[in-house]
Amino acid sequence: MKAAVFEKVKTPMKIDENYPTPEISGKSGKVILNIEACGVCHTDLGFLDHGVPTGKAPPLILGHEMSGKVAEMSDDVTQFKKGDHVLVPAVISCGNCYYCRIGRENICSNQTFFGSNVDGGFAEQIMVPAKDIFHLPSEIPIEEGCIISDAVSTPYHAVKNRGQVRPGDWAVVIGCGGIGLNVVQNIKAAGGLPIALDIIPKKLEVAKQLGAVETILTKDLDKKAIVGAIRKITGGGADVAFEAIGHPVTFAQAFDSLRKGGRLVAVGYSPKRWDGFNVGRVMFYEMELIGSLGCRTVDYPRIIELVKNKTLVVEPLVTGKYPLSEINEAFDVMRLGEGIRTIILCQK
Repeated sequence: MKAAVFEKVKTPMKIDENYPTPEISGKSGKVILNIEACGVCHTDLGFLDHGVPTGKAPPLILGHEMSGKVAEMSDDVTQFKKGDHVLVPAVISCGNCYYCRIGRENICSNQTFFGSNVDGGFAEQIMVPAKDIFHLPSEIPIEEGCIISDAVSTPYHAVKNRGQVRPGDWAVVIGCGGIGLNVVQNIKAAGGLPIALDIIPKKLEVAKQLGAVETILTKDLDKKAIVGAIRKITGGGADVAFEAIGHPVTFAQAFDSLRKGGRLVAVGYSPKRWDGFNVGRVMFYEMELIGSLGCRTVDYPRIIELVKNKTLVVEPLVTGKYPLSEINEAFDVMRLGEGIRTIILCQK
């Protein structure tokens, strides 16, 4: 089969026309999918450009936002049939560890991350456990639907389970990339009042379309001006803030934008330390600092229903489509900060 293979950091992926095709046998509970689309994510860019270590050493197929059609099943799989449209979660949990058993499978001790621990979705086919995939309704386009796997589900978990946004809550979103914009629309779906911040006007325009009630262009503003603008809009500070970039500077901005008793949710990843952390303020004003990683498997059916019924949308967020043979060009688009979400069409 054709696959884009990651071999070395700071090196373009290699298009391999003869990568080993997955094979299925017996009663293994597995399904082989023809991958229709796979989203291009900053996590992949971290592996490619910045040397973030993968769970399995290269050579490796990256990609973790997959949608596809069932091509083949093992003898014991009965819930799917050939041709079914399906969504593959970005991460598969073990189901047996302490965290899985208490319903926090998104922080499973033995999780399998596609495109890191095992081969991912920048290929024509993949074999996955049938128990971990979901039917994708005909109302959701199979290509754009692939971004539900991460870009939509991760913000859902951040807003609903970690941020606990309530109707009427002022909620700040710093960073309007693919994740941040989906945080905006999930806040809107929860009844909150999103305030979107970014340095790019076009991204703020999209945030408005997705439900942001206020936007702040931060390109030429310092921290004091940014925090002041948020406090003015909210009458004293936001109830919840979501940092969707992963940088100590914007993390501090998000924290300082909160009112007493406010909640900061870290959605963006950064290996850097935040040295200006005010522990006293956290204690005295009962502030909350919360991390948010991925999404629980149990939440995917609800997310799919929200997209099916247009409460959450995917089509406007996909701003670029590239065939598998042009995957390196697709990553160049991300490097330039252009577009919102780019997907790879793996059968083309």
